[in-house]
Amino acid sequence: MPRPGAASAEAGNVSIAAVARQAGVSVATVSRVLNGQAVVKAETRDKVMAAVEVLGYRMNHLARNLRTAASRLLLTMVPDVGNPFYAEIVRGIDSVARQHGYFVLLCDTGADPGRERSYFDLLRTRRADGAICLDPDTVQHALAEESASLPWVACCEFDPAVPVPYVGIDNRAAAAEAVNHLLAQGHRDIALINSDERFLYARQRRQGYRDALADAGLRLHPEWQLTVQSLDFAAGAAAAAQLMALPEPPTAIFAVSDTLAIGVLRGLRDVGRRVPDDVAVIGFDDIAIAAQIDPPLTTILQPMRELGETAARLLLQRLAEPGAVVPGMLLPHRLIRRASG
Repeated sequence: MPRPGAASAEAGNVSIAAVARQAGVSVATVSRVLNGQAVVKAETRDKVMAAVEVLGYRMNHLARNLRTAASRLLLTMVPDVGNPFYAEIVRGIDSVARQHGYFVLLCDTGADPGRERSYFDLLRTRRADGAICLDPDTVQHALAEESASLPWVACCEFDPAVPVPYVGIDNRAAAAEAVNHLLAQGHRDIALINSDERFLYARQRRQGYRDALADAGLRLHPEWQLTVQSLDFAAGAAAAAQLMALPEPPTAIFAVSDTLAIGVLRGLRDVGRRVPDDVAVIGFDDIAIAAQIDPPLTTILQPMRELGETAARLLLQRLAEPGAVVPGMLLPHRLIRRASG
């Protein structure tokens, strides 16, 4: 075993056999862990990765790639890299990828099928090993037939009818829970600020909103259901001002993302409405800033980092076992109660 301070100096000479001895496993097991194969137990994988860290072992990616024709590159296709929701998912993807010797290329598609198709070309030409797609399910449908044989998984946006592994949450149930929370506070006049309905989550959250109101025996007001084309602060502020200008404004607002909801808080403040005294507000995602604004935002927590980590593991499993059926997964959401509603 190397001296504690010597690992970095000797890193270039550390062999895979030395890692195996350090971890107390076979060379073959170390190879399976470093290659991202899913057959290794989690406890064993942790031992191997700890040995890699202690010894400072680094794979010779160039030599390996020449032998296997693998790029060790994973694509993460995101419709808007400026959205903090996606940032935490990407961190989760990157953490798992790095543990298994992969690099991540972040691809800003703008939800454009043409741009996504060009990234899929990297898979076809083997300049990338696999991809994780967060683009709208409508984009995924457009590419599903030609890309069915390519190694990719869907994250957050998915259609179970498309034969691609996926991970996400139950958006419809989560939205219904958000609205039911407002109903439990005594609100009956509840508005929806929704996003671009090319996205499956927007359609599902709209349906969850309508489910909750219908179950409560309340009439839907079309004028209280707004759709905006971006998830940014300004769109939320403008939508809030539009709702408050109605002859009968709502007393509560459900926004389908925290970035919109934070804009709603500003828009309400600009027209002299107090939150939650005059209007309650609830968001969706639980991005980091949601707990830091004034008032702190009540929201639905999505396990963003876990979504990314799970997507990466599903992709690595698909790469390790190309013929295996990799199932889709739904992760739990949670209502976070704060001062805004």
